[in-house]
Amino acid sequence: ITTQKYRKLVPIHRLHMVTWNVATADPPNDVTSLLHLDSPKSPDLYVIGLQEVSAAPLRFLSDITFDDSWSQMFMSVLAPRKYVMVSSIRMQGLLLLFFSKLEHIAFIRDIQTMYTRTGLFGYWGNKGGVSIHLSLYGHVLCFLNCHLAAHMNYASERVDEFEYIMDSQTFDGKKAQRIVDHRLVFWFGDLNFRIQDHGMHFVRNCINSQNFKLLWSKDQLNMMKQKEQILQEFEEGPLDFPPTYKFDLNSDTYDSSSKKRKPAWTDRILWRLRPKAPQDLYTSNMEYGVSDHKPVVGVFTLELRKVYDTPLVRLQAEGDWSADIDALVIYSRLQPFSSSAWDWVGLYKVGFRSVSDYLTYTWVKDDEVAFNEEIMQVYVSKEEIPVRGGVCVLCYYSNTLQCIIGISEPFKKSRIMGFFQRL
Repeated sequence: ITTQKYRKLVPIHRLHMVTWNVATADPPNDVTSLLHLDSPKSPDLYVIGLQEVSAAPLRFLSDITFDDSWSQMFMSVLAPRKYVMVSSIRMQGLLLLFFSKLEHIAFIRDIQTMYTRTGLFGYWGNKGGVSIHLSLYGHVLCFLNCHLAAHMNYASERVDEFEYIMDSQTFDGKKAQRIVDHRLVFWFGDLNFRIQDHGMHFVRNCINSQNFKLLWSKDQLNMMKQKEQILQEFEEGPLDFPPTYKFDLNSDTYDSSSKKRKPAWTDRILWRLRPKAPQDLYTSNMEYGVSDHKPVVGVFTLELRKVYDTPLVRLQAEGDWSADIDALVIYSRLQPFSSSAWDWVGLYKVGFRSVSDYLTYTWVKDDEVAFNEEIMQVYVSKEEIPVRGGVCVLCYYSNTLQCIIGISEPFKKSRIMGFFQRL
């Protein structure tokens, strides 16, 4: 995203997106290929949208979803690589996860999540959309994960559901109160559009010969784009990969059951950017067979111009940290922001998985011991300091902004020697 107004360039950001209808299955043992973990170009951000995640029937919504096996698996894989789960939202089987490299955390602000139910007249969350709105280096983005109505004859209903989701989701603040107000929107998920008119024999011949272009004109999403203005605003990479639905489990064989459902590109990643920008990669990953859908991956390069290049808060640990003496945190405000009595500073082990993964924390206002116009000091009771060893960081969490706004440099081993002496 480029604008002449801003002159300071952020190094190019790489965004890795995944959408996958997991059909209530447990996570696979290895997601190296899915997340491109062996790639020499590691992404700055991961956005993972899942559909049909197994859930108890009465669990309609959980904004912080750390207890499901899929969230746990992705955090366990990405945390050692210094990715932190910044936000998540779940509605029934719909799950949306947002991960960032640690170095960007203090520049991701104004995080909000929303959900919209469309299944059974809006009373049941088996279909609908979940979204994450946030500001990245001052640019407001929206990620929308949808699971729309199924079956061949419901193409128009799918568009109606999408329009309803777009209209019903609103966010607080002056910038981008609706999804359409965002300069950059990613829309993805099991959109359930099918291949119309062509018979099964023709579709399978095109797939076997990898002549996918012959199917594009009868793809319902492409067909609906010709008459629906809201869809024309969204771009999509070429469908140069096999249709991702429907497969026999643990195989690359399309539906061999008595129903013999026609293959289709139900799983999609689209975006709307003003002005337009290209996509680096758009493909399916055929090696995963735990679901009757194959996952789809999209990789994007975002060139941002900095609206701001300093965090709101600078903080550091003062002196030696151990479980033997009270410890001090020193912090200073680098930019004005609305502080709250609910602001806190957390102690995290390097490689932490999410905002809630702190070792201990202290309330900024309650435990303040000294301050002047530039520097504040907050103490941490020795009883609250864990005995565990390891390299740590301090994070300042703003309750008003609902995000981390400052991260310290990692503690050197000499500073946490007291931790190690007790091991």
